[in-house]
Amino acid sequence: MTPNQLSESLLLAVKTQKNSEQLVSQLAGLRLANLTVDLNSDHRKKAFWINCYNAFFQLLSAEGKSKPQIYKQRLITIAQNKFSLDHIEHGIIRRYRFKYSFGFLPNLFASTLIKKLAVDNIDYRIHFALNCGAKSCPPIAFYSADKIERQLQLATEAFLESDSKFDLDKKELHVSKLFQWYHHDFGGKSGIRKIHTDLFNKDFKDFAIKYNTYSWELQLENYSPVDR
Repeated sequence: MTPNQLSESLLLAVKTQKNSEQLVSQLAGLRLANLTVDLNSDHRKKAFWINCYNAFFQLLSAEGKSKPQIYKQRLITIAQNKFSLDHIEHGIIRRYRFKYSFGFLPNLFASTLIKKLAVDNIDYRIHFALNCGAKSCPPIAFYSADKIERQLQLATEAFLESDSKFDLDKKELHVSKLFQWYHHDFGGKSGIRKIHTDLFNKDFKDFAIKYNTYSWELQLENYSPVDR
C-alpha cells in the first residue's frame, strides 16, 4: 500500500474498532526517503497527515492519554521517526507555525525533518478536518489525495453551516473560536468575512465578528455520516 492508502486503512480500522497494530507497524516501518517521494504534493501531504492525526488521536485517547501530553509528547512513529500531534498539525500541516501566535509567526525552532515534510502552502480548510476529540471539533472524515479539494470544501461548508450564525439586525457574525485561535491562517477578519460571504452569499463587510464558546467536552468517535 502507498502511504496515503495506509493512512486511510488505519483510520478505517480505528473507526470500525478493528485491530490496527499491523497498520501502525507498517507506518512506523516506512522509509523516510520513500515517504517524501510518495508525498510529493500538498494534496498527498494533507490527506496523509490529516488521516494520521485523526486516527492517532483516537488511538492515544483509547490508551488513556490526555491533554496536554497527548499533543506534546512524541508518541507516534512514522517512517522510523517520532512525532507528536503538535508536530503533525502545527509543524507539517500548518507549515511550522508557532502554536500560540494566532498563525502569525513561524516556529523558529522547527527541525529540518519537519520543514522537509511540511506542506508548501497553508490551507485554512484543514481546521475543519482535524479532530481533537472535543465536542466543538469538526467530525472525522476520510481524505484521499485525488479528492481532497472537494472533500475539504465540503467539510468547510458543513462546519460553517452548522456552527456559524449571523444577526442581520445587530450586524454580527458569530463564528467558531477556531477563527480566533488561527486568525492569520484565515486571512484575518477580512478573510473571515470573505469566507462567510462566499458561503452564505451575504455581504458581511460591516459585521462585527463574535467568537462562539468552544466546548472541550470529550466526544470521541465523532465520524462524519457523509461519504465525501
